[in-house]
Amino acid sequence: MASVKFAADFHLHSKYSRATSKDLDLENLDKWARIKGVKVLGTGDFTHPEWFKNLKEKLKPAAPGLFALGYNPQPGSGDPTFFILTVEISCIYSKNGRVRKIHVIIVSPSFEICEKINSRLSFIGNLKADGRPILGLDAKELAKIVLNISSDCLVIPAHAWTPWFSVFGSRSGFDSIEECFEEYSQYIYAIETGLSSDPAMNWRLSALDKVALISCSDAHSPAKIGREANIFNTEIDYFAIAEAIKSRSKEKFLHTVEFFPEEGKYHYDGHRLCGISLPPEETKKLNNLCPKCGRILTIGVLNRVNVLADRAEGFRPDNAIPFKSLVPLEEIIANVLGVGVGAKQVRAEYENLIKKIGNEFHILLSATEDNLQSITFPEIVEGILKVREGKVEIAPGYDGVYGKIKVFSREDQKVSLSQKSLFI
Repeated sequence: MASVKFAADFHLHSKYSRATSKDLDLENLDKWARIKGVKVLGTGDFTHPEWFKNLKEKLKPAAPGLFALGYNPQPGSGDPTFFILTVEISCIYSKNGRVRKIHVIIVSPSFEICEKINSRLSFIGNLKADGRPILGLDAKELAKIVLNISSDCLVIPAHAWTPWFSVFGSRSGFDSIEECFEEYSQYIYAIETGLSSDPAMNWRLSALDKVALISCSDAHSPAKIGREANIFNTEIDYFAIAEAIKSRSKEKFLHTVEFFPEEGKYHYDGHRLCGISLPPEETKKLNNLCPKCGRILTIGVLNRVNVLADRAEGFRPDNAIPFKSLVPLEEIIANVLGVGVGAKQVRAEYENLIKKIGNEFHILLSATEDNLQSITFPEIVEGILKVREGKVEIAPGYDGVYGKIKVFSREDQKVSLSQKSLFI
């Protein structure tokens, strides 16, 4: 198979994970992957018995190490969404005198390997309780189990900077990959940067030069697929994708698609209950204490990066994989209209754009201005172009509260609510 350019999103969940949409079944995942423009999509949750049964029944081999929904690879059979077998594991354990809570993504090339992983992990914890199982297992031991079953698997620390559940988290993490994974750190080829950090922030740590920085959606509903993703130029093949990640080849791993990190839930320090959001320099002046209630603040990603960084802001390694920061299309439309993302007129115009131009990635990344102008309002076109140029205003997220992004300020919004009927 020849190399092609495609988007991949490895980290998401099924309806069997806690706090996820009941619509997270294979049919909806396939549908929304096409809408978003994601060609290779993680299954999520392969350790859950019911979901794994569903995967085995409905997914058919479609490429080496990849699967498709009822796909029979024959000429003219259509252009499928390729599924890659993935799961997120929550490891909660004590190490070096502290409680650690580390989330890890496992990527597998076959059902047979998944079955062996599931069998081994079922002796450690209850895999039926949650699609993202919670195991009293050292993250290093998880890597050992998985890689001893198959060295073709990928072991990737999830949302690496999230305060509560990550390898570098301020509340429960470590100061290095080596401290966490010890002798197995040499087999950690990538980390997931998470919504609250972007590659530029991670480039400040020379220790991360040896790993790929991947970005995924961690979607808990189908519409969130692809809010972060990875753009490859390889064969559509598990082993080609894995090699592109391991080698960090800029010819094969083209770039990532990112949230603006300020929009993530843990970019700034803060205290949600008190409505307190602070940049790291203000937190330091307050000795990490909430100025309202006096309790310890949740230290966010920007602060934690500052603590571990050994390079100045703006440093770019020679081998850095580029990235592009985007705002989801529905958010752009909603901001132009001055209404909530869930409003009917936002959904109507979103569907209009998808139907007439193509998938969301094409609209946000590559559709021409002339093409966009022929389909939608000039204000929405201007919003898309402003996002491409990074001209946005963001009130940073903190302590579990998403950041608030503005493409247009309220004074600059050019489409009033009285015009909303034009979008229906």
